[in-house]
Amino acid sequence: MAHRTTVADGVLVVHKEGGWTSHDVVAKVRGLLGGAKVGHAGTLDPAATGVLPLLIGKATRIAEYLVGWDKEYHAVLRLGETTDTQDATGTVLERVDTTGVSETALQDVVARFRGAQKQLPPMYSAVKVAGRALYKSARAGQTVERSERDIVIHALDVLAVNGRDITLRVVCSKGTYIRTLCADMGQALGVGGHLLSLERRRVGDLTIEQASTVEQVAAQAAIGTVNQHIRSMDSVLDALPSVTLSAAQASRVLHGSPVEVDADRAGAAASPVRLKDERGRLLAIGRYDSQRSQQIKVDKVLVDTESLN
Repeated sequence: MAHRTTVADGVLVVHKEGGWTSHDVVAKVRGLLGGAKVGHAGTLDPAATGVLPLLIGKATRIAEYLVGWDKEYHAVLRLGETTDTQDATGTVLERVDTTGVSETALQDVVARFRGAQKQLPPMYSAVKVAGRALYKSARAGQTVERSERDIVIHALDVLAVNGRDITLRVVCSKGTYIRTLCADMGQALGVGGHLLSLERRRVGDLTIEQASTVEQVAAQAAIGTVNQHIRSMDSVLDALPSVTLSAAQASRVLHGSPVEVDADRAGAAASPVRLKDERGRLLAIGRYDSQRSQQIKVDKVLVDTESLN
């Protein structure tokens, strides 16, 4: 019988296994945590494995501050096979002999795909055009005109070559489709290719070494230790600058009201800041007012007043 422990607000790093949708994981963990509010940051395709950050309780309010994090993957690119979905779940459209692909040619193509670039979202994706998800059009046999997106491949390295299967380490910006990267690299090599398998190793500073499988979360919930594996919102957001508030300022912030601060932060309005009380407790996320540089407006209140008593 599961312990009735009050579940902490924060981020639980789950190691998603193959065959689960991200929604499946959320629903399962919600049940394990007694119906606690659970969301996720950064969808993984069902066939993909690895890091899936789950937002527990009030941490569902901070999703927008996490989605911009860079991500690291281990991906296997299978050369010589083009599929309609750009991954191994699709139908093979073309097969090409890969014996002519040299190591030099591979390294040249890898180098070309590093850095800032534009990427065309795949048809089999949740990207919406004119209000309709592209994958719905794709399943209906339609190809929709879509715009390229700006992405950055921060790192792209060949980890192993096993015949026509190339294991890659990819560190990339948000919005990058690894299967499109694989398909584009295969095309650049003249033989086509698709994403054979994908493991997400890191989201921001949340790593696969920190992650628990759903089975492990179930065991933790059963003995009441799951909170030991939930990172606080403050630690997850520690890359954001923080401002310490007086008691009077903290009271205003908890009611969503703006506060005046000593520092003049003209031009800093685009960057969110953590708002903390004198005891170091995270109360809210705010932003400097673009018109009044010594005023901070509240974006999200992250605690209930009664929880601070």
